[in-house]
Amino acid sequence: MANPVLVEMVRSNLVESVHRGSYVVRRADGETLAQAGTIDAPVYPRSAYKMLQALPLVASGAADAFGLGAEELSLACASHSSEPMHTGRVDAWLAKLGLGDSDLECGPHPSRHEPTHDAMIKAGAKPARVHNNCSGKHAGFLTLAKRLGAPTKGYTQLDHPVQQTVSNTIAEVCEIDASDFVPGTDGCHAPNLAMPLGNLALGFAKLAAPQSLSEEFAPAARRLADAVAAHPLLMSGTGRACAALITASGARALVKVGAEGVYTGLLPEHGLGIALKIDDGATRAAETAITALLVALGVLDADDADVKAWLNPPLRNTRDKIVGEGRPAAALCQPIHV
Repeated sequence: MANPVLVEMVRSNLVESVHRGSYVVRRADGETLAQAGTIDAPVYPRSAYKMLQALPLVASGAADAFGLGAEELSLACASHSSEPMHTGRVDAWLAKLGLGDSDLECGPHPSRHEPTHDAMIKAGAKPARVHNNCSGKHAGFLTLAKRLGAPTKGYTQLDHPVQQTVSNTIAEVCEIDASDFVPGTDGCHAPNLAMPLGNLALGFAKLAAPQSLSEEFAPAARRLADAVAAHPLLMSGTGRACAALITASGARALVKVGAEGVYTGLLPEHGLGIALKIDDGATRAAETAITALLVALGVLDADDADVKAWLNPPLRNTRDKIVGEGRPAAALCQPIHV
C-alpha cells in the first residue's frame, strides 16, 4: 500500500501537489511512540546519519589524540554550506593531521552559500574538495585512519579499516546485523548503508539516551550531541533548516537532513529518536515534515515565526509575491505524547 501523504503544496487554496512518505519516533528500548507508512523497508540515510558515522572518531580516542574540539566534532556531523567558517576550519583540521585538500576523497562542488558562491566567482576562485558539504565528515574519516594506523589513501572503500569500523559501530547501535546493510555509494564518494527506517530511528534514540549505549560509545554520543547543540551553524549553515530548527528549539531537538528526502533527529530531554523519508526525495517536504513532528512532540512552537517559515514555507513567484505555501497533512498534525 502507498505511504500516506505527509506534506501538501497549496496554491490559491487548491492542493497542487502532495508528498508521500513515512516516519517513526522511537525510544531507545525500541518502543514506538508514533509512526506512519512503511518503516521496515531499507532506505539510504544519506547525510542524515553522520552523527552515527562520527561515533568512532570520538570513541576510538582519535578526536582527543589530534586535539579536536566541539567545533570540529560539529563539522564531522555536518552537511555544511561551504562558507568560510566551514572551509577554514576544515583546512586547519587537515593541517593538524599533516594532510591537505588533495587527501580528501570527496569531490569539489560550488558553495551552497550564495554570497560565498558569488564572491568566489568574482575572485576567479575554483571550488576545492574542502568545499564539498561533507568535507568535515571526510576529515573525521582521515583522523580515524591515522588513529587506527591505517592508510589514509582509500579510506572511502567499504573494506578499508575506517569504513569497517564505522559499519560495525552503526550495526551495533542500530541493532542490525552488518551483513544486512545494503551498501551504496554516497554523493561524496563514501559508503552509505541502507537500513530500515525503524532501525535508523532506534540508533538516534540511543544517541538521545546515551545511557542505553555501551561504555565505549556513551561518552562519544554525549560529546557529539553537545557539539552539535553548541555549534548548529557549523553542522549546517546560514539560513539552513537544521541550524534554524536546532536554534528555535533551544537545542531540545538536534536534527539532520539527508539527500533524497531523509531527516533524522534526537531529543535528548526525552530520549527519543526520529527518522523520516519522503518518497519522492523532496527536501522541501522533508523540512516541513520534520518541523511538524517537532511541533507535535512539543519542542517547537508552531506560532514562532522562525518555525512557521519551515512548517508553512511560502511559495513565491518571480515577482516575489506569495502565491501559496507548503503545509503538513493530517498524518503529521496529531500531538505525540512523550
